[in-house]
Amino acid sequence: MQLPGATTESYATRYAHWVIRWRIPVLALALMAAAVATWGLRDLRFSADYRVYFSADNPQLLDFEALENTYTKTDNILFVLQPGDQQVFTNEMLGIIKALTEDAWQIPYAMRVDSITNFQHTQAAGDDLVVADLVEDPAALDSAGLAGVRTIALQEPALVNRLISKDAATAGIMVTLQLPGDDYTEFIPAAVNRAAAMATTLRSTYPDMTVALTGIAVFSHAETTVSQQDLLRLLPVMYSIFVIAMLALLRSFYGTLVALLVVTLSALSAVGISAWLGMQMNPSTALAPIVILTLAIADSVHLLMTTFQEMRTGSSRQIALVESLRVNTEPVFLTSLTTLIGFLSLNFSDAPPFRDLGNISAMGVFAAWGFSMTVLPALVSMLPLSVGQSSSPSRLPMEWFGDFIIAHRTSLLWVMTLLALLLAAFIPRLELDDRFIQWFDEDTDFRQDTDFASANLIGPYTLEFSIGSGEAGGIQDPAYLERLEAFAHWLRAQPEVSHVYSLTDIMKRLNKSLHGDEQDWYQLPESRELAAQYLLLYEMSLPYGLDLNSQLNLDKSATRVTVSLQTVPMKGIRAITDRSENWLAENMPGEMQTQATGLTIVFVYLAERNIRSMLGGTALAFLLISVTLMLALRSIRMGLVSLIPNFLPVAMTFGLWGLLVGHIGIIASIITATTLGLIVDDTVHILSKYHRARSLQGLSAHDAIRFSFSHVGTALWVTTVVLVTGFMVLTQSRFALNADMGLLTSITLVFALFMDFLLLPPLLMLLDRDASCNCKTCRKGNPPLSMQQ
Repeated sequence: MQLPGATTESYATRYAHWVIRWRIPVLALALMAAAVATWGLRDLRFSADYRVYFSADNPQLLDFEALENTYTKTDNILFVLQPGDQQVFTNEMLGIIKALTEDAWQIPYAMRVDSITNFQHTQAAGDDLVVADLVEDPAALDSAGLAGVRTIALQEPALVNRLISKDAATAGIMVTLQLPGDDYTEFIPAAVNRAAAMATTLRSTYPDMTVALTGIAVFSHAETTVSQQDLLRLLPVMYSIFVIAMLALLRSFYGTLVALLVVTLSALSAVGISAWLGMQMNPSTALAPIVILTLAIADSVHLLMTTFQEMRTGSSRQIALVESLRVNTEPVFLTSLTTLIGFLSLNFSDAPPFRDLGNISAMGVFAAWGFSMTVLPALVSMLPLSVGQSSSPSRLPMEWFGDFIIAHRTSLLWVMTLLALLLAAFIPRLELDDRFIQWFDEDTDFRQDTDFASANLIGPYTLEFSIGSGEAGGIQDPAYLERLEAFAHWLRAQPEVSHVYSLTDIMKRLNKSLHGDEQDWYQLPESRELAAQYLLLYEMSLPYGLDLNSQLNLDKSATRVTVSLQTVPMKGIRAITDRSENWLAENMPGEMQTQATGLTIVFVYLAERNIRSMLGGTALAFLLISVTLMLALRSIRMGLVSLIPNFLPVAMTFGLWGLLVGHIGIIASIITATTLGLIVDDTVHILSKYHRARSLQGLSAHDAIRFSFSHVGTALWVTTVVLVTGFMVLTQSRFALNADMGLLTSITLVFALFMDFLLLPPLLMLLDRDASCNCKTCRKGNPPLSMQQ
């Protein structure tokens, strides 16, 4: 084994002297570069379009967009109203619904508004078909009129469990939006804010009535709002924690100031460059500054702690700084490189926000390395740092810990290996479950309103089917309608389904109305000619904005079936999707066979697609990091040994998650890549010091372990505490993807420290043991050895 120590450290020493000599120009140039990068913040934008989570070639998204281009858009806002007495069919409540229905047309970009009051009810008038609003004048209805409206509404399949609950306690007003352009960011806020203002007015006017606001447009707007609030709320918390932690650990005001300046410049530069490059912020990238702050602090901690350790032993500030750069330049570069590789591997993700998160974080890591090697030493060499000298060796606690590891190396090797295997055994318990509504914390307004809507009226998860007939006008063929009705009937019998919206319900109602409203005629028309006449007569009677464009394509060769689902886990959505497609394949002719689509399907497949796409990215990152370590350490064996403590923490984390939680979402696709570069940091520093002790000083394996702990042990647990604290701040995010990433990363980092402290040293001693070790501690097993550098 050979470490390129002399050459690397001589370069590091020369660089240290150079940066101290030219500290003012170096500092000025670094600050100018940061200013140029930060200037890009003026163009920083937040995206309010949920489509940012999907790549342009995502097949599920392409199918969904084809459906919307064939029929109408699905972007909507849903008002859900529940009066205090839970009685919708009263004069007052119907009046409220009718007024809100009319006002909702004023919402920007509204193209359609549906409610029970403007439902286009059909009835016979002699030989004519009358199509009119179900409720035209709520105040004029007497008890018999109210009862009649209630009966009609609760018997209408198009309304029940969609715009009126079965128990008549809750009603909905659905606003469909036609947003211009491809990026809805600048348009959604106007529509949602107008709707929110209307909801606020209703709540203040009718305090006993529950008013919930949900829908796809509200979901998109909530993403932006929550991410901005998180950024403003968590950044001050992060800075406060860092100030307290650094003051406590460094015991130096100026040292803390320098570290905070480095991490701040790193975060601002990375986000500024991302804005220069045209990246938009979204919920997954909005907390990138916090991630960068957390990552950037590690470099400063290593450099500052070594500097202060040397100063406490009597070295001058300049000599201590040179020594710190000499011993830390290579490992700091390696840890920065491996972390950068881990985050860059997110470019394999199928979701653009995760690619952006990886790139912004990688830029932050690179900036942190650059500023740590320029701004930090320049300022440290100028500021009046004062560190009290220690009267006793500062390395004694970690030397004692090194003796403990050596004395119990065999037991630790077995215990840590068994613990890792035990936790990893729970990985099969994990189930993939990723429902986009649950991306929001339960205390957010959108989550609460959506949960209320799901429990009382209709949920957000839908499946869409475009059922073709194979010919223009073919949807009027009785054979087609009978098959379509059979499919709708089968869907309604499925336990996951709460509502089915199908053309056949309209056709049966028209047939009944044109036969004197006799219930016996509530069936499909018997001939194609009748069906065509009914449909033409009905379409000509519909008012503007309430046509059948959302149900029929232009040449009437296909119709749309919309299926609303109960609140079920992802595997339940996949199950009903697979059963539906199989039923169509087994019972329908070729032209009527199709696949389910819709926003729900796009999100359901998002996690699965990301996991598949990230397998290659994670494997490549693992390979690159391993090769990097082998080249840096000039040892294939040590590079292979490093894989064990780098792989096990991730497996242990997923196993623990499987044991305690049991399900995981899209975050599973990126957590391995993002943590891989981080958990390598401790391994790099230990192996770097171990190699120096073995190669340059000729120490035994046992003494090399003591050397490693005495020189880097304190810095490693300090940086781990800082990193874990920073990522735990992310757990307070109200966006579940960020919170889960913070928690999973924190757990992984803790396991990584345990593996590097308790498993890696026994492995090194096992594989790199000497024929004999005659050191006093190994012979008698106790007093710590005072090491010389």
